[in-house]
Amino acid sequence: MAHFAKPNVPGFAVDVYQNVNLPEGGREVNAIVTVTSTGADTDTGAVVPGPRVPDAAVVLMVDCSGSMDYPPAKMRSAREATAAAIDALRDGVAFAVVGGTHQAREIYPAGGRLAVADDMTRGQAKEALRKLSPGGGTAIGTWLRLADRLLSSSDAAIRHGILLTDGRNEHEEPDALRASLDACAGRFTCDARGVGTDWEVKEVTGIASALLGSADIVADPAGLAEDFTRMMETVMGKEVADVSLRLWTPQGAEVVFVKQVAPTMEELTDRRQESGPRSGDYPTGAWGDESRDYHVCVRVPSAHVGQEMLAARVSLVLPTSDGSSPHVLAQGLIRAVWTDDLEASTAISPQVAHYTGQAELALAIQQGLDLRKAGDVDGATAKLGRAVQLASRSGHADTAKLLAKVVDVVDAANGTVRLKAKVSEEAEMTLETRSTKTVRVKK
Repeated sequence: MAHFAKPNVPGFAVDVYQNVNLPEGGREVNAIVTVTSTGADTDTGAVVPGPRVPDAAVVLMVDCSGSMDYPPAKMRSAREATAAAIDALRDGVAFAVVGGTHQAREIYPAGGRLAVADDMTRGQAKEALRKLSPGGGTAIGTWLRLADRLLSSSDAAIRHGILLTDGRNEHEEPDALRASLDACAGRFTCDARGVGTDWEVKEVTGIASALLGSADIVADPAGLAEDFTRMMETVMGKEVADVSLRLWTPQGAEVVFVKQVAPTMEELTDRRQESGPRSGDYPTGAWGDESRDYHVCVRVPSAHVGQEMLAARVSLVLPTSDGSSPHVLAQGLIRAVWTDDLEASTAISPQVAHYTGQAELALAIQQGLDLRKAGDVDGATAKLGRAVQLASRSGHADTAKLLAKVVDVVDAANGTVRLKAKVSEEAEMTLETRSTKTVRVKK
């Protein structure tokens, strides 16, 4: 086995869960790929003592549009949350604060640069938060582009944004926001939060999805400080950025789809970047101590009973600074074996079955809520009833609780429900925002 020098990154492991057996002529191979990152050194296996100073740069984008003044506690909570996030910055981390309206402006440190976190700069930044006052419109694309310019001035490996908004992106065309997201994708990751209930769920979740971050609702502004602190602590735990899931498939085989399925659903298929003959890379963003699951589906050439083949090789790769071949952090194999054993070839891997159900659950919730908004009571009842049934079956207690605020559950096992006559905006938006969160399969 060839050895190569690895960068100072966490240890990665890849585990593949699948039923390798196909019936004669069968062509579709499904596998769940579990990727785990630990704090162990990849060469020695020794656990690196912490906390280490992350090689990171962070920009906090705070909505300062006029609607942040209603109620006044909203702007005050946003200032307090930003201050709490600044307190969570470790010494040596580069950072900046941006105020967002129909245009973006630098609040701290200004001058097109980032500050380096220490006691003095954290104090100055919190003092500068007094400049945050509501007034103006909302054009989120301009906030993201300013964050990108500021982050690009740093050579930090981890480049991250935290974005807070309370309203719809009304002072910018949807195409302009999409262009900004396309321009920023791959350059930094971003967590997005909607505060209150006057923002658009699909906008906020779309921002987080495009920039490989998390999205959530903070309906009560009083909860912002805790949420911002938790987000920043997560960023401070990231150790390696720009990791890609590389799929190599043999002649005649093709990738049907690649999806992250835990801890949240994220479609990656259309983000493929060709990386060589029959090889493509899918971005996964930055990693700390964590584990994620991916559903990979490959279509292989049909074959006769007794034949077997490598359907795909899965690698975790990290680009090199000098442009040479990327570092391979871990690998796993997806296989196909053709058999005439009917029981073996028709069995579905428990992991594949679990996440197929989770994907159906997320889709049923989103379709049900869309039908409800459109006034289709029967359609909404059917979809949300199916969602209740799937949540019950998979043990997704958190989603079941959120669904119970939107429908009256008559029989969870059979998916029999009635739409509630009155549903709070908070309940509906929370269900929609968190519909893509999944529960891990029990290994």
